[in-house]
Amino acid sequence: MSPPSSLLQNEVGKAHHHHNPPLPKPVQRKPGGWRSMPYILGNESFERLASIGLVANFTVFLMTVFHMNQVSASNLINIWYGINNFLPLIGAFISDAYVGKFWVIAFSSFATLLGMVTMTLIVALPKLHPPSCARQQALLNQCEGATTRQFGFLVLALGFLSVGTGGIRPCSLPFGVDQFDPTTDEGRKGIDSFFNWYYTTFTIIMLISMTVVVYIQDSVSWVLGFSIPTILMACSIVLFFVGSKMYIYVKPSGSIFSGMAQTLVAAYKKRNLQVEKAMLYDPPMTKGTYQFQKLPLTNRFRYLNKAAIILDGETNPDGSRVSSWNLASIQQVEEVKCLIKVIPILVSGVICYTALVQQWTFTVTQALKMDRHLGPHFQIPAGSIGVISMITIGIWLPIYDRILVPSLRKITKIESGITLLQRIGIGIVFSILAMIAAAMVEKKRRDSATSHNRPDGVAPLSVMWLAPQLILMAFAEVFNLLGLLEFYYKEFPDNMKSMSTAMFCVMAGVGNYLSSALVTTVHKVTGKHGQPNWLAADINAGRVDYFYYVIAGLGVLNMGYHLIVSSQYQYKEKIQGSEEESKLDIELNVSKK
Repeated sequence: MSPPSSLLQNEVGKAHHHHNPPLPKPVQRKPGGWRSMPYILGNESFERLASIGLVANFTVFLMTVFHMNQVSASNLINIWYGINNFLPLIGAFISDAYVGKFWVIAFSSFATLLGMVTMTLIVALPKLHPPSCARQQALLNQCEGATTRQFGFLVLALGFLSVGTGGIRPCSLPFGVDQFDPTTDEGRKGIDSFFNWYYTTFTIIMLISMTVVVYIQDSVSWVLGFSIPTILMACSIVLFFVGSKMYIYVKPSGSIFSGMAQTLVAAYKKRNLQVEKAMLYDPPMTKGTYQFQKLPLTNRFRYLNKAAIILDGETNPDGSRVSSWNLASIQQVEEVKCLIKVIPILVSGVICYTALVQQWTFTVTQALKMDRHLGPHFQIPAGSIGVISMITIGIWLPIYDRILVPSLRKITKIESGITLLQRIGIGIVFSILAMIAAAMVEKKRRDSATSHNRPDGVAPLSVMWLAPQLILMAFAEVFNLLGLLEFYYKEFPDNMKSMSTAMFCVMAGVGNYLSSALVTTVHKVTGKHGQPNWLAADINAGRVDYFYYVIAGLGVLNMGYHLIVSSQYQYKEKIQGSEEESKLDIELNVSKK
């Protein structure tokens, strides 16, 4: 049986379009745009203020309340952060395939609230945390650790928080972008600005969390310090539902994972076929998906093109497929290619993130052993030292978005000023410089601490010496992390936007686990043959500066790798899935590589 010609495409010739069924005309969308942003960004701001306020001081919490040493605390944090960054894959899958972004965010917000309530109960009820420990006992590492029951409640709270993170992270940003119309210049500019302002808002919230909330936790009480974020989380849920009538809701488009699996299976079944003269399955965009942009057939990973080869008996009289496991559309094939293409870029992001995550672990440990006084009466909480990075981001991002990008745009003729891969590479360079600066400051801090030999081990060195490494980390975040976030979003197909954010989270999760693996490996390998353990329980007895240099060395190798893979990368080309463009002839010249 010969399939309808409107569904076929000859890879070396031209597409045939006879008796093409009319596509549904795109309706005039009226996205909420910036009008819906107070509710979305408000919800996100309260949620971030709550969750960050809970975890910003988490290293100090584990070391002072649960009496963990720096290695155990660092590994627990990295493992938990890693879980938080892998669960968004599940959240994105449920969102894109079944219930949509709105309901995933709503359910996850309630899970986060449960986690915060549990954490508040842990610090409020004496039976749910270890007994307090005298300062002298703490210095001698003689504090009583957590019981199995107490640790179980901590894991339960972290589990609730992870479930919440798994839904909110992959959906909040794409849900905000859904409010803009990408078919208009105004909508596209709104999306570009939304990325930067989303991160700016996030940075400002982190600034508040790491100062006000952390100060309350350190100087007033952990109970009040955890209660405030819990109340704010409840407010974020209310605000999110208040704006529900303003939102644009994009319907879920089906299981992305099953579509990928079907494409790979179909390509494998047809692995012995020749694709050059075959007719390929290229149906028009159907009703309900017309707002998506159609991907043109490419020559990269041409093996996958075999999945779209039409054999006798694989199509119905109306042109639909008999089985999705035997025949994939060109759109499905190109979607799989998009995912494969970004994996090498993801790898380069992992190494960079491994460097950046140190500001939440060993940088805090450094701050605990430095002079944190500002004046005679005020002492900076160690967990607040990262605010330097947040202030830098909060100042730099608007300058970058409003001044630097327009200036670069005039020179390069690129809408974003520089390409996303260039931006990502610049971030890697800053991460290397940050680790080198961190190593140099740590050596100076350690030398000062050992030479003065105070009973509490604190070096008479201002904590502001940590500012250079934190400022450099801030620039690395602005260029690398935000660049990667935008890169994944723009390079993924339109019906996989939540998955693009989840991919960013996966990258961060792998970075957390790599950091944990490095910590464990260095802790086990060093300290032999009379040499100091680089990551000793007492930071003054270790050599954390050497650990920083190891990460900097990995960063140098990573930069070389990034230059290679980015030079080979081809940005996604898209054509609109409209009636007019679906009638255009598409010609692929296979002689061009």
